[in-house]
Amino acid sequence: MGLTAGYGLVIGQKHHYYRDPPDDFGRYYHGNLVVQAPNGNYHCAIDVDPKNMPNGVEWRLVRIRATDFAGIAALADGWHFLASTAASGALDYMRAPALHPPIRLLDVRHDHFLSRLLRALRIVPPRKRYKELNPPWRRFQKFLLEFIRWHPPWKSGTGIDALVDLETVIGQGVRFYVFGEPFTSGLGVHNIHQNQGDPLGSGFDLENAIWQDGATIVETADGRFIGFLNKFKTQAYETDDAGHPA
Repeated sequence: MGLTAGYGLVIGQKHHYYRDPPDDFGRYYHGNLVVQAPNGNYHCAIDVDPKNMPNGVEWRLVRIRATDFAGIAALADGWHFLASTAASGALDYMRAPALHPPIRLLDVRHDHFLSRLLRALRIVPPRKRYKELNPPWRRFQKFLLEFIRWHPPWKSGTGIDALVDLETVIGQGVRFYVFGEPFTSGLGVHNIHQNQGDPLGSGFDLENAIWQDGATIVETADGRFIGFLNKFKTQAYETDDAGHPA
């Protein structure tokens, strides 16, 4: 069915940021980013609720190529509704090319580090150095390093663990792009997390749909784009065309 109030993003500068007060067990439920836009300040509630699980939150920090984000970056500050389609600039953790850029085989200068990494992964014999490998092995190693750089794995932990990484990203931003569902009363954004893959019958599955995932993306002073993507451990990594677990 999808998000009931629609989907989109707010763009602007950081006004301020704060955490929810912790509960009696020291758990944090939201990091709250207030984005300053021309028509007012938007309260963006970034959900890191562990759902009563010890490590119920998952997140990853992604680098986004400027060319893949140019259409969104060209929008004016303020709120923008987005259609839940690939062409609109909407995000989908599993389908958006911007979040899974193609890998190119580049020259790798840090061959000593690369050799140690590949040995640790047991991909090359322990006595083989990078420069001693034949070209196919070198190409594979370059591909692997590029894949790791652009496709970091999901982390798992507590709400406070996730907030530490979120706050690192926020601290680098000069312009902010927060995707999710708008408040129905007042200015704000919620459902800033994966919005598909919830188990059928959970109640949350009523809002499952593709191309409507929430995220916090920052633009840095030197023109880089970094995204904080977050989901709950109960949500699937793969979904069908309706956004339900595949």
